[in-house]
Amino acid sequence: MATITFIGLGNMGGPMASNLVKAGHDVTVFDLSKDAVAALVSEGAKTAETAHEAARGAECVITMLPAGQHVEAVYLGDDGLLANLPAGTLVIDSSTIAPETARGVAEEAKARDIPFIDAPVSGGVGGAKAGTLTFICGGAEETFSKAKPILEGMGKNIFHAGEHGSGQVAKICNNMMLAILMAGTSEALALGVKNGLDPAVLSEIMKQSSGGNWALNVYNPWPGVMEGVPASRGYEGGFLVNLMNKDLGLAFDNAVKNHAAIPMGSLARNLFELHAGQGNGALDFSSIQRLYRPEDK
Repeated sequence: MATITFIGLGNMGGPMASNLVKAGHDVTVFDLSKDAVAALVSEGAKTAETAHEAARGAECVITMLPAGQHVEAVYLGDDGLLANLPAGTLVIDSSTIAPETARGVAEEAKARDIPFIDAPVSGGVGGAKAGTLTFICGGAEETFSKAKPILEGMGKNIFHAGEHGSGQVAKICNNMMLAILMAGTSEALALGVKNGLDPAVLSEIMKQSSGGNWALNVYNPWPGVMEGVPASRGYEGGFLVNLMNKDLGLAFDNAVKNHAAIPMGSLARNLFELHAGQGNGALDFSSIQRLYRPEDK
């Protein structure tokens, strides 16, 4: 068991930290949300007044933050964690950020003899709660091997994608594809219902046919078709539209830098940006269904 500091207790980070507590690790948490911290303390975690205090004495620091600027603010500079952690402290960042941002943090960590990996996740809030997340790691093989036993307390599939930043590249490719699939699934369901089909029956047909995909099979976007998913609770919780927009922006920026054509990814980004602009940014990304069915509000 390890002494772990977990920073960032949002929809994903909270359940991830909870699973580390359940696994028997000595976990100290920090977040700006007092309610999020209190929930983890009630499960057996410790807490501290600042991120620096929370990280004191930790063998491993894990962060799950909204965007690259937050990761840089936590780790870099004279007041950042890297400047104050002892050499040898394992650092794992599970945020989804630009590959070059992850590489920048990794370079600073290396200069201070601090092993670092970028380890973004896939699997959504359900996977975070169930401890079945997929971790997509970038960094040295030795650091990956050191981190893997800890990651196994939060996930089921642990991949080493390659060097620093590779985890982020794989993650933005995955989320771009997910956005495309969710938009396409929503479009197909709306067309079927316009023609008088029952969305549940149509979903079952497509699940057993060539149109089956993750968005349809386990995260159906049509309200009432599938229990336990955001679509059946007013699209509350889950992976927010605003966060999907951030990831699609990362994919777009990366494509520009690498001269890669992503016509469907660009279209998905525009669709989700349009959806967010209509006041849906704080809803789960499966609420893109409303773009094709505006009366469902």
